[in-house]
Amino acid sequence: MLFFTASFVILFLVMAGMRFLVLRLEWVRALSWQADFITAARWALSLAIYGGILLGLTYAVLARVFAPASILCVILLTLGFAIGIGHGLENWSNVSSGGVSEGQARTMGGPGLILANPVRPYGTAVVLLKGPDEPSRARVVAVPNNPMVFQEEFAGMAQSLPSAPFNRDTPWFLQRLAIDIRLSAETLQSRFMEGLPSFLLYAGSLVFLLSSLMFVLRFGVWPLANFFLGVLAFRGVLALEVLLNSREVQEVFATFLQGRLPVSLTAPVIFLVAGLIAHLYSLLTHLARRQGRNAIV
Repeated sequence: MLFFTASFVILFLVMAGMRFLVLRLEWVRALSWQADFITAARWALSLAIYGGILLGLTYAVLARVFAPASILCVILLTLGFAIGIGHGLENWSNVSSGGVSEGQARTMGGPGLILANPVRPYGTAVVLLKGPDEPSRARVVAVPNNPMVFQEEFAGMAQSLPSAPFNRDTPWFLQRLAIDIRLSAETLQSRFMEGLPSFLLYAGSLVFLLSSLMFVLRFGVWPLANFFLGVLAFRGVLALEVLLNSREVQEVFATFLQGRLPVSLTAPVIFLVAGLIAHLYSLLTHLARRQGRNAIV
């Protein structure tokens, strides 16, 4: 319990802080001060659920903790942290949004704002002559080894100009992981807004499926290899979660079910069925190994 609690809290706080800094650095894309800690914390909550369960199960396997007790502890603690953090973020968002009107939104910079990449300072630079309040108005684009270009109106990306250097240079698989975590966080937030029963049903089924993957961490005798197998398995569950909650798949479920089952219950039901199959596999494997050890040769 102490290890899982410390791992979950540390992972949540560290990733929320890192995500907050990333959002602050990406303010140029929106040309406004839109990054806040609540958005970063919601993103980190989804990551902490996956990461905390993975670390907790890994520790339980290495410490040879009784599997049913460790799984039950992980499920209860994860749901408790998720509900507590969700309530805290919701109350915080209500307090922070209540005192700020739409007309008081803070913007950064003024007329003559220069947009450039601090990592590559010798790349393309854009000067907004009207400031961030009118980003599509007059601007000056400075391309290395080319004369500066004045654009009175910016209707879209000019074909003769290279892409601005302040785009993302992050590897694709990390971008895809960040996007999937954000989509998972949005799903958890929407379920939380629907009410505590809906959130408990969805989050509980997801945590139940993740906790059932404990058998993956026991495949081999090398703990590090088992941990990486667990990372791949959890990444697959994250991709499955995003797939099941996509609009296209939800429409397929609605067409197939014909109202016999609410579409919002399809993902939790799939999680529960998959988790039951995995737990049953773990139980049968344990019984088979125990019977093999007790067999008389």
